[in-house]
Amino acid sequence: MNVKYWVTFSALFVLLLMGYYLYLLNRQTYDIEFGISFNNVHAASLGLDWNEVYEAMMTDLQPKYVRISATWKEIEEVKGVFNFESLEWQMDVAHQHGAKVILVVGQKAPRWPECHIPAWVDYGKGESKQELLRYVEKTVLHFKDHPALEMWQVENEPFIRFQFGECERYDRKAIFDEIAIIKKLDQKHPTIVTDSGEMGLWWTAAHSGDFFGTTLYRVVRIPNGTIFRYDWLPAIVYRIKAWVTGVDMNRFFISELQAEPWFDTGDPTNTPIEVQEKTMDPDRLHKHIEFSRHVGAKRAYLWGVEWWYFMKQVHGDQRYWEIVRDIL
Repeated sequence: MNVKYWVTFSALFVLLLMGYYLYLLNRQTYDIEFGISFNNVHAASLGLDWNEVYEAMMTDLQPKYVRISATWKEIEEVKGVFNFESLEWQMDVAHQHGAKVILVVGQKAPRWPECHIPAWVDYGKGESKQELLRYVEKTVLHFKDHPALEMWQVENEPFIRFQFGECERYDRKAIFDEIAIIKKLDQKHPTIVTDSGEMGLWWTAAHSGDFFGTTLYRVVRIPNGTIFRYDWLPAIVYRIKAWVTGVDMNRFFISELQAEPWFDTGDPTNTPIEVQEKTMDPDRLHKHIEFSRHVGAKRAYLWGVEWWYFMKQVHGDQRYWEIVRDIL
């Protein structure tokens, strides 16, 4: 056997072993707990009684973990007037059911239009950052001793380097001041910072908070309406990405696990069911849940409870609600 042949054979053998090793790692399952993300404004936008949706979620699905938002434009709709009534109710109901809450604060929060900044904020005066930090301070002081609070999520995917949502004046650097204020006012509860699972670089987000959260979407619509699937992307990629960026796997969450359709220009109220099912149906929901068990994250927050309830109440389709109830 000549040297060239031996080198080629050895290289192919090593690659084969590496491929088989990665294959085994990708098949490995990990213990994971599931929670639910909820947004009262989104539930109301679907024509639902959001209090009813939340009560049903807590009573019937019984999640141990919930993620909700202290949305700035809802809390301080009028400058200097802070209204925590709806958020207090959500926190209290979570506590009554023994659930722990990730509470999101900041300019960006889950759900469109991504940036939830009050209409009265005037960027021209150069005071927007101070006003943002005042709202964060007021929110932290109001809820830091609430028994349902588990941790603070600071902003939502703050370091994405592409334009997404209505965020033209978004101040990325403000997050570091927000974290500093939270740490100063509340030494008991950790912080979590999130990033896009497929499009984010992770490094800055992973080293900004005490915990790191990634989104996980497997089927999306790109701007021209074409459906793009990430089914080719194996679960091990997220774990490797976490290792490369120095994420502590014991503090690694899936902050959004896709469990609803991806909407482009429409919404559940005006999009035909057959169109919605192109990006989410019961089979795909099962696949996403199973996929999350191979990532290595300690917890995953399912994204879409408002839609499951909408399907159940408006269309008489209980399949999604029942699937989630079974896993919880």
